[in-house]
Amino acid sequence: MSFLAHQRNGEGRPLVVVHGLFGSASNWRNVALTLEESCSVWSVDLRNHGNSFHRQGMSYAQQANDLLNWLDSQNLDKVCLLGHSMGGKVVMEFALRYPSRVEKLIVVDIAPMQYDASHHEIIASLVALKAKEPWKDRRQADQLLTEFLGEEAIQTRLFLLTNLRRTADGLRLRVGIEAIEEDYTSILAAPESVVAGKTFAGPTLAIRGIHSDYVPDAALPAFKQVFSALQLVDLEGGHWLHAEQVDAFTAAVSDFIKA
Repeated sequence: MSFLAHQRNGEGRPLVVVHGLFGSASNWRNVALTLEESCSVWSVDLRNHGNSFHRQGMSYAQQANDLLNWLDSQNLDKVCLLGHSMGGKVVMEFALRYPSRVEKLIVVDIAPMQYDASHHEIIASLVALKAKEPWKDRRQADQLLTEFLGEEAIQTRLFLLTNLRRTADGLRLRVGIEAIEEDYTSILAAPESVVAGKTFAGPTLAIRGIHSDYVPDAALPAFKQVFSALQLVDLEGGHWLHAEQVDAFTAAVSDFIKA
C-alpha cells in the first residue's frame, strides 16, 4: 500500500493540513512554522500531487480513504483537520465518512457544492509542460506557461512552477496531470457524502476570503445544513488568503483549535 507523503512541524496536538488543486505540503510551510509552537502540524501531499503517489481517480471518497490510510500509518487517532479549496472538499468528505477521527474541522475558502470548470487553461498548460520536459530552468518553463495563461497571471504561474522537481536530466513535473485531467469532473463535484445527505455535528470553522467568490453568501445555508456547528470567519484576501494574510489566518486557526 502507498501512503501520502507528508511534512511535520512541531509537537503536541495534531493538526493535519490538506492543500488544494495543483498545490502541495510545501505551500503551507509558513503556516506550519507559525503554528508549530502550539501544535504538531502534519502537512500532506494528496494523490497526484507533491511527493505522493500517482493514481487514477480523483474522487473525494478515494482521497478521503487515502487520508484514512495515512492517519492509520502514522498512528494518528483523532486530529484537527484543515483543508483548502479541493483539500477542503477532501476534509469535508473525510469528516462525513469518519467523524470519530475528527476533533475539529477547518474548511478554507470552499463550499460543499458543485463548481463550474475554471482550470482548463491551467490543465492545458501543464499537459504542454509535461510533453516538453525535461526543462533546463524555470524561466523557460514560465515562458510556455505564459503562452497559455498570459503575462498578467504572474502569481498563478509562480504557483504552478513550484510543481517542477529537479531530476538528473533537468526539471520535470511532479503533478500527475493525466489523472487530474481524466477525472477533473470529480474535483468539480460536491463531496459524495454531501450528496448522500450525511451530516457532521463536530466543531467546524469555515474561513473565506472577502475578495474570493468561492463561498458566496447563497451557499451558507446549505453549508450549515451539512455542518451544524459551523462558524464563519471572513478575512481580507482572495482564494489564497492563507498566503496573503498569514498572521490573521493562523490566528483564526489557532483560536478555533484552542477554544
